[in-house]
Amino acid sequence: YSLSGDQILKALAVGSELICRLALVAPTAMHKQCFHPTAVCGTFGVTAGLSSVLGLTEKQMVSALGICGSFTSGIIEYLAEGSWTKRVHPGWSANSGMNATLMAKSDFFGPRTVFEGEHGFFKAFALREIKRDFSHLTDKLGSRWETENLAFKPYACGTMAQPFVDCAVKLKNKIKDVSQIKSITAKVGEGTVHRLWEPSSEKKKPSTPYSAKFSVPYCVAVGFLRGDAGLNEFNEESINDKSILDLANKVNYEIDPNDEYPNNYTGTLICETSEGTITEHQNCFRGGKKQSLTNEDIEKKYKANLKFSKLNEQEQSKLTEFTGSFFEKPSFENINFK
Repeated sequence: YSLSGDQILKALAVGSELICRLALVAPTAMHKQCFHPTAVCGTFGVTAGLSSVLGLTEKQMVSALGICGSFTSGIIEYLAEGSWTKRVHPGWSANSGMNATLMAKSDFFGPRTVFEGEHGFFKAFALREIKRDFSHLTDKLGSRWETENLAFKPYACGTMAQPFVDCAVKLKNKIKDVSQIKSITAKVGEGTVHRLWEPSSEKKKPSTPYSAKFSVPYCVAVGFLRGDAGLNEFNEESINDKSILDLANKVNYEIDPNDEYPNNYTGTLICETSEGTITEHQNCFRGGKKQSLTNEDIEKKYKANLKFSKLNEQEQSKLTEFTGSFFEKPSFENINFK
């Protein structure tokens, strides 16, 4: 579409804001209905963003969002055995959102009540027992930005597993010999169990690198043994590392009724060793508004990801140049790597 940097920035801001606000209408309800929020909300975000820069009328934009309700998808059954479908969800949302926008631009008519209607999005994609609050969609819209509350992940694993990795890294600095560890108990919110802890056999011995990303026992083990949970910790070699699997097998959970999930992502590990008990706690998601990552943290992760990508030095340089000038002079010609 030959969009300018300003148009791209506007589309990202508008689309991201709608995705965030949709997620606030009924917290946890989409996951509990077995849908992936990034996937099912993402289609609407793409459409809102594109519509804002492609010149759609108000009526066309409303129709575009209505069309999204029939295009969006993405179930979380990938959690069962670490299959790869989650990886395609954002791309599918982008494709679906783009198609919905173009259809509406040609005056195809979509339902105006796509969100709150009797047969609408939240009736289909969110557990009905969880109360809806649609005021989140419009409250202080344009003056208060939920996008400001987005977080950067320090690790290459599931969001709710990350505070436990931080705890494991702290334990690593206090326990010099892994053989001293008898057991590790994590205090968890009930709502995280079905995604990060069960079935126990899969979580303690992930069948695929992708499954390992959604296993707290595995993530705790690599955090302790390697002091990190980057992309290199989620490959075939790592998920078959006996030392990692042995430690993961010692990690169990205990539901904490006072856990703040989903309002806050915390982590607590109680480690029983041959010399006594050590407890570590992470009181928030590191990388979020309560404990932001530094520019150095983000730069370090970026460089590690580049190294993992296997791009050569020239390609890495082109990609870095592209990201640095993206919102000023966007050009995709130099990053068409083969």
